[in-house]
Amino acid sequence: MLFGGAGFIGRHLAHALVARGHGRVILCDIAAPRWSMTEEMEFHQRDVRRPLHVRGVDGSPLVFDLAAVHRTPGHAVHEYHETNEQGAREVVAFCERHGVTDLWFTSSIAVYGPTEDPVTEESPLRPESAYGRSKAAAEAIHEEWARAEPGRRLVTVRPGTVFGPGEGGNFTRLAWALKRRRFLYPGRRDTIKACGYVGDLVESLFFMHRHADPLVTYNFAYDPPPTIEQVCRAFMEVGGLPAPVGTVPLPLILVAARALHTAGFESFRPERVRKLDRSTNIRPRRLVEAGFPYPTTLETGIAAWRDAAPAGEFV
Repeated sequence: MLFGGAGFIGRHLAHALVARGHGRVILCDIAAPRWSMTEEMEFHQRDVRRPLHVRGVDGSPLVFDLAAVHRTPGHAVHEYHETNEQGAREVVAFCERHGVTDLWFTSSIAVYGPTEDPVTEESPLRPESAYGRSKAAAEAIHEEWARAEPGRRLVTVRPGTVFGPGEGGNFTRLAWALKRRRFLYPGRRDTIKACGYVGDLVESLFFMHRHADPLVTYNFAYDPPPTIEQVCRAFMEVGGLPAPVGTVPLPLILVAARALHTAGFESFRPERVRKLDRSTNIRPRRLVEAGFPYPTTLETGIAAWRDAAPAGEFV
């Protein structure tokens, strides 16, 4: 059972579950998938802000809570809290009704806030955005469920930027800008960006389940996380994309971004430019200490994305 399962991560998780022999994978989301489902998958249109009822759910299903309003910037403050917090309450209420014992939840490194200094799972939470605050609250809701009865297990992952086929987010926009020779480093090249390949994220969910006693919370990203310059270099070397045009002082590029955004270019939001100048130096200590065998590196992850259909397009 995948709540929020029609999106980017849900696509890869659903296929992984089928590959592991699950004969019925139910996807619940507010909109239908834009990718091809297999015969083992079925879609139910549901809004996680409201009570969740799905016919034909037998036994105690595995439940993955992927549902979220996450694009930042892009939503009103109340939308993050209404969906991410109320959605968490409705998912755990579903789990209560169906006797679920195994629950996975995708949180976010946004609960830490931007940081130049390295942070691990033991670091204090300092969310700066409504998205980060709503995810921190949702974590507490899931944890309360896990501790309420013996035998329940909860896996909470805090992913960095996840990239791969179907992403359509930060890395897709970066590849698009590089390909068209429109990317400039905003002020610096050494901004640290915690990130990882979507296939690795899915594998880590299954791997860390054994450590949920009754719960485990872990960061997901490459270790160490790369700089924006290293990410661009990987796109250049693996994807054959042009190099960034250069480095421009942040104040100047913000002026240009404001003008372009005012002219209707959504990708040039000043808030997104500022995010490129702020590090997310998140370290996946628990994942590394548990011995997780990362299937990819930054370069081989981008190569896997390059080879996925449509080949070379990074979409």
